[in-house]
Amino acid sequence: QVQLVESGGGTVQPGGSLRLSCAASGFTFSNTVVSWYRQAPGKEREWVARIASDYYTTYADSVKARFTISRDNAKNTVQLQMNSLKPEDTAVYYCQVFRTRDYWGQGTQVTVSS
Repeated sequence: QVQLVESGGGTVQPGGSLRLSCAASGFTFSNTVVSWYRQAPGKEREWVARIASDYYTTYADSVKARFTISRDNAKNTVQLQMNSLKPEDTAVYYCQVFRTRDYWGQGTQVTVSS
């Protein structure tokens, strides 16, 4: 079955960096679009970034030029490099794929605070 496991979250000061990872299994990873979403307390889940099977990437305006999404098809992983972090980036970050339906990981907490 489809499984997505996020890791790499933590607490960082404003201006700092974190690198999230999503490990995938149970499906053909190399031909699947993978996305990152986030959900802050009291807010709806929002899309952050997406990487296609051809490595084409797209980003939400709020993270463009600060976040970089990448994939390693040999390891079935997707990374989200987050630089210049701001307090408003604080959220639970989720990995997502669509295979007949949406699949989500359990999420990893990112807290940006001084």
